[in-house]
Amino acid sequence: MKIVVASSEAIPFAKTGGLADVASALSKALADAGHEVSLFLPCYPQSIAKRGLNLDEFELCPEKVMISVGSKEVEARLRKTGFPGSSATVYLVEQARYFDRPELYHEGGRDYQDNCERFIFFSRAVMEFTKKLNLSPDIIHANDWQTGLIPALLNIEYEDQPGFEKTAAVYTIHNMAFQGQYWHWDMLLTGIDWKYFNRHQMEFFGQLNLLKTGIVFSDMVTTVSPTYAKEIRTEQFGYGLHGVLDSHADRLVGILNGVDTTDWNPEIDPHIAANYSAQTVADGKPRCKAALQERMGLPQKPDVPLLGAISRMTDQKGFSLILDAAENLLATDVQLVILGTGDPYHETSFSELARRFPDKVSTLIGFDEILAHQIEAGLDIFLMPSQFEPCGLNQMYSLIYGTVPIVHEVGGLADSVVDASDTNLENGTANGFSFWHFDATVLYRQMRRAIDMYNDKPTWQQLMQNGMTRDWSWKHSAQNYLSVYQQALSFRANSTESVSASS
Repeated sequence: MKIVVASSEAIPFAKTGGLADVASALSKALADAGHEVSLFLPCYPQSIAKRGLNLDEFELCPEKVMISVGSKEVEARLRKTGFPGSSATVYLVEQARYFDRPELYHEGGRDYQDNCERFIFFSRAVMEFTKKLNLSPDIIHANDWQTGLIPALLNIEYEDQPGFEKTAAVYTIHNMAFQGQYWHWDMLLTGIDWKYFNRHQMEFFGQLNLLKTGIVFSDMVTTVSPTYAKEIRTEQFGYGLHGVLDSHADRLVGILNGVDTTDWNPEIDPHIAANYSAQTVADGKPRCKAALQERMGLPQKPDVPLLGAISRMTDQKGFSLILDAAENLLATDVQLVILGTGDPYHETSFSELARRFPDKVSTLIGFDEILAHQIEAGLDIFLMPSQFEPCGLNQMYSLIYGTVPIVHEVGGLADSVVDASDTNLENGTANGFSFWHFDATVLYRQMRRAIDMYNDKPTWQQLMQNGMTRDWSWKHSAQNYLSVYQQALSFRANSTESVSASS
């Protein structure tokens, strides 16, 4: 199968969230399964440099195209590279005016004013380069609002062009909260006829909505966990589009993300103090814990429960709950490690907590990829009480590293963490702790419950083993995507036959 994946970010080139991990890992997994994969993303020179890569080492392709963006014609160039050990091809769309910026989407707390124009350009460039390179894809797989225009372009402009006659569109929603909504006059930038600016297709309460556009024009729509696929059809989680998704329920599938185990794997991780497996975790993990305590300036106490979090420090990620629960928790013999940036209030509050409890709390404001690996390996308990979480990756990283997670039972957290109830412990499925009521007191009770079980070493070892021995890799997830691709192709073929029969 020939597959084109379009994403606004992908590691190691650019990242703001889980989309970057998914775009790269899925592309590699599909290529490993024998498919021809081309991943397109914008070329962000400043991000690439910050991440220690040399843009000049990427092949500059001779192909270039002129892209219509409203009344303007804008040139797009292409650079070509790949992933080590993978046959997947990576194409970076160059246009300095749009993408040579300090950040990907916003700066100084404000979105770039021309974000709509930037990603309309990118979406059109993906389609034009797909045509110019004769990729002839079976599937074009677009992701989030930044590429929501691609399924519409395929249906309206490219469907009958050479190389696209049988191409089906698959669209993945990574977070319903970000929809790419812009004023109605930005419809002119798309170059698509105004007749499509209606409540059934591209319009949403008088605005252009690119996420909605991607949903309604795609043959299949996926999101990043089965539970989230159900949640977004409700008013609570649908952000106004629950009705649209409900009307497309027959084409909506939730697929839990996988983990790139070439990067996140305690057996081969080069960043941690000792490598270990499910068989050697009892020896390796204490060494990682001691190394983490030393790096974070905490006393090396092997028997004290070490809890922590790696996250954007926002209310959505549950940091208000962690902060409130910590006041009671720190009255006991525990340690807490926090890594992240976000809301200034939370940054200040957790930094102050570290000053008040220097032997118990260590907070690092910022992000450090190597330290993130060391935290996952060194913690006993990972805190992830997100208010909502489409999929989440850190809870899966934690399970792979033998770090037992405490999560709010939503989205992908509900699909990956099995609560340590008596029943689940007895049947051998328990791997963590979960709770439903989003409340600091409830979180504190779960912390106490986890700490009590931590002191029951045989039971705790069983929780660790249950998490570590499940296959969290992309192999299974990639097979689920391939199944969706087949459904999309069938849907497209049936649609084409219906149109032919009626004409």
